[in-house]
Amino acid sequence: MASISPPMQINDPAAYRRCSELEVIEDLLSVHGSRVLELGCGAAWTTRELVTRLGAYQVTATEVDAIQHAKNLALADLPAVDFRAGGAESIADPDGSYDRVFMFKSLHHVPIELMDQALGEIHRVLTPGGLLYVSEPVYWGDFNEIMRLIHDEREVRTAAFAALGRAIDAGLFRLEREVFYESEGVYPDWDSFAARFIQITHRERDLEATRLAAIRVAFERHLTPDGARFFKPHRVDLLRRR
Repeated sequence: MASISPPMQINDPAAYRRCSELEVIEDLLSVHGSRVLELGCGAAWTTRELVTRLGAYQVTATEVDAIQHAKNLALADLPAVDFRAGGAESIADPDGSYDRVFMFKSLHHVPIELMDQALGEIHRVLTPGGLLYVSEPVYWGDFNEIMRLIHDEREVRTAAFAALGRAIDAGLFRLEREVFYESEGVYPDWDSFAARFIQITHRERDLEATRLAAIRVAFERHLTPDGARFFKPHRVDLLRRR
């Protein structure tokens, strides 16, 4: 009889642990010696950790933002990483190329109409039994109340969760584990927060003055002499390719 995946939840406020993403990865799966695909690598911080801390044999790291991709290509100290421009909906590799696929807060950035296609592509390039690790920010909590003033992601995050459910229901993947964790973020002042979340290349952030002022007020409600401290909620779904 075919095994049944455990139920998924988009949020479980009672289930959170406070830790880093890397600690979650180390608890859930082994990366050592694996061929890894990271979809949406951003500034390649986690890409570096996949190689140096977690021991990946080889990493292909894709990014859709041309400015960030050019910066990644200039990194000279990651010979085990192949940086590539492109999105998850079209992966330029043969079937069964990877043992592990990671999406760190990037599935909800895939256009909604292409999410199913992206998960189909991931299924195609994973080896049978290979693992897909998807972490997504949860639409909940103090930090989210500020971030939604910048860009409200309720729709795309809900769509990403639904797309994972459809991929499981279609028999592409089995859900192995679902984990909720909160990672700490500390921002010394408004300027550091704005530089991190407003003045970035992969989205248009030309916000009108009134809206920008409202975001600043919301942020500064949390400001103390030691900065603004948040515990940011995330959900991790670990899926195994069928």
